[in-house]
Amino acid sequence: MSRKRVAVAMSGGVDSSLTAALLKEAGYEVIGVTMQIWPSDKQAFGGCCGLGAVEDAKRVAYKLGIPHYVMNFRDIFAQRVITDFCREYSLGRTPNPCIRCNQYIKFDALLERTKELDADFMATGHYARIEQQANGYSLLKAVDLTKDQSYFLYTLGQRELQHLLLPLGNLHKVEVRRLAAELGLPTANRRDSQDICFIPDNDYRSFIAKYIPIKSGDIIDTEGKVLGKHNGLAQYTVGQRQGLGLASNERLYVLRFDAANNRLVVGTKDQLLSNRLFASKLSWVSGKAPQEPINITAKIRYKSPEVAAKLHLDDRVAEVNLHQPQRAIAPGQAVVFYQGDAVLGGGTIEDRVVEGEKPKGESKRGEASLI
Repeated sequence: MSRKRVAVAMSGGVDSSLTAALLKEAGYEVIGVTMQIWPSDKQAFGGCCGLGAVEDAKRVAYKLGIPHYVMNFRDIFAQRVITDFCREYSLGRTPNPCIRCNQYIKFDALLERTKELDADFMATGHYARIEQQANGYSLLKAVDLTKDQSYFLYTLGQRELQHLLLPLGNLHKVEVRRLAAELGLPTANRRDSQDICFIPDNDYRSFIAKYIPIKSGDIIDTEGKVLGKHNGLAQYTVGQRQGLGLASNERLYVLRFDAANNRLVVGTKDQLLSNRLFASKLSWVSGKAPQEPINITAKIRYKSPEVAAKLHLDDRVAEVNLHQPQRAIAPGQAVVFYQGDAVLGGGTIEDRVVEGEKPKGESKRGEASLI
């Protein structure tokens, strides 16, 4: 019986490098694949898409004695990730480009391309687990909860999971580095990337300014009173306090963006708290949405803690009632739903309700002006 062939998405980091090594040790026929996603004249910076990352991946492949291919995904990355990133900011929203990249680039375009290599599976260095059960595949949190990346993978469904391997899901990061060093992998001590891969020095404000108009406008409070001027909505984030340039007797924070009128809405710390949010563009790991309201835990951003919640669905819009108010819930970010270790799915946050307040304006969920 021939060995199963697996294409490993190699980013030039220690995680994907060890993924390739472990799968080779397990008896798979391994092929390394690295994506080119950023114009060649702008690849001097680091991250998972820089020129240095491609060279690191090549060195690891040579060390392991496996073939390595570089595939061009520049056009689809520009359209699906970079253009979307800038458009969302122009609408006063806070996007998550890593989720978009996973959904449309890695686990769609790249997965399809690996089939041209006659690969039975694709593998990545994500920290999460996949389990096959009688009723299908489940996506679970990683054993190392400090590195768990299941939040970024909520858009995976049954079609993708049946062809995907995540060998690092049962390992802790310290084990990954130890094993990589023992195997002599050139990337064993490479620093983890914490930045948005396509933005040099993580200076997203300067990056956005090259793609969308940045215009100053009014800073107002929740009653509409003008308090000052902002330097362009894309220069701010929900929850931000520093850099507002306002004179006030109490600390003020960015609450939301009124993109239609180019206004920045600020308020008190208490007004940042929300106990209810609405999400759309929902995705379910099982392929089936819950038919009744259910108890879940929810994460409103990658680094936030899970909080107990009640999930209601209405016409493909999720209403999430949080048992504990959360700070600085930002439209455009993802909310991910869990039950225990299992990822149920998630969606894109559209709006939030301040604790103790009722939605204003139109009654349809997800379309009201809630602050």
